[in-house]
Amino acid sequence: MTAFFGRLWIDATIAISFLREGRIQSLMITLGVAIGVAVIIFITALIQGLQTNLIESTLGSQAHIRLVAPDEVNLIAPSADDTLQLIQEDKRPQRLRSINNWQQITDTLDQLPLLTAVSPNVSGPGFVRRGEALESVILVGTDLARYQNIIPLDEYLISGELRVGADNVLIGSELAKDLGVEVGSKLRLDTGQDSSSSNNLSNNFSSNISNNSAVVNIAGIFELGVRELDARYVYLDLKQAQSLLNLPGGITVIDLTVEDIFEAEEIAAQVGRLTSLQAESWIETNAQLLSGLMAQSLSSNMIVVFVAISVAFGIASVLSVSVVQRTREIGILRAMGATRQQILRIFLIQGAIFGLLGSIVGSGVSYVLVWSFNTFGPDIFTIPISINLILVTMSLATLTGVIAAAIPARRAAGLDPVVAIRYV
Repeated sequence: MTAFFGRLWIDATIAISFLREGRIQSLMITLGVAIGVAVIIFITALIQGLQTNLIESTLGSQAHIRLVAPDEVNLIAPSADDTLQLIQEDKRPQRLRSINNWQQITDTLDQLPLLTAVSPNVSGPGFVRRGEALESVILVGTDLARYQNIIPLDEYLISGELRVGADNVLIGSELAKDLGVEVGSKLRLDTGQDSSSSNNLSNNFSSNISNNSAVVNIAGIFELGVRELDARYVYLDLKQAQSLLNLPGGITVIDLTVEDIFEAEEIAAQVGRLTSLQAESWIETNAQLLSGLMAQSLSSNMIVVFVAISVAFGIASVLSVSVVQRTREIGILRAMGATRQQILRIFLIQGAIFGLLGSIVGSGVSYVLVWSFNTFGPDIFTIPISINLILVTMSLATLTGVIAAAIPARRAAGLDPVVAIRYV
């Protein structure tokens, strides 16, 4: 082992002496590698930062998985074997209804290690009235202690207190602006639900119906950052929402979160089979967003590949010229007893040095680029730069240098010492 490292040290010393003789060429290719590494690190960090920001913005206002009651379908009587049955079917309208045995389901989900948070909610359409102003909204009744683990509303609160219950509600900033209200103002919530019978339609739709309504106080105003949600969401106490939506003791949705957001689709399928409920993950809901992220990743990978190829060609061309320029020295080394493997190692070490030095300089340049973007760029998101990205890029750059040096190294190792010494 000691002899091996000793030979390696000698080979590295010879490789460095060759590089010193061609200082200008070595400096130019090192700078070329540094620029390539800086571009790779900056582009990769930029894409990762953008994707992280988009995903956090998307998941900041929704659960990873939503469980709802299965859709109601028509039951069609089976036909006899020798009968041809032609069916013209009108799909059933999906009414607002509760999830059966939701308490037992919630207790079961709380025990699953795959899930990090479980929040049963009741949500449905309603109207908010203030004077002559009337806005359609989505009423979300929830237990804030549980719901905070799904969506941290306290982080999005811009005024007031995070409080529901006792006729206190939370509304979005856009809705507050449309209605001209602030914390402490009064609103009337109206759901249009028939409090006497939610399952029977009136023979005369225009007849008088006892609508569920309530006058509530605005305890807080939030801003989720999504205009549609800020203009329509109203959070209130679970029991009050159940009463307004005529679902006493019921819920309409169970929100879930998971540790690894990219496993949400697989976990949703497992939870759906376990509970016999309809499970929908954020991946399915935001399919277009994921398609865009995949396109970004593909373009980033293509840039990395082409930059690496250009760096490899630069190293290979410099070392090819170095072989030609140092043919006489190579011949002398061979005549003094240097083996083909030793000559091969010398030029492979040169390639590794180009890659390593260039990656070190490039990493420093990338830090400057990232700092400049975070300091002077658009204040939309920040670019995180991890040590893992630096180490991986440096390793790839060094490996690229070794691979690029392979052909010139084989050519140098294959020189005949007698011909090489006579070479002028």
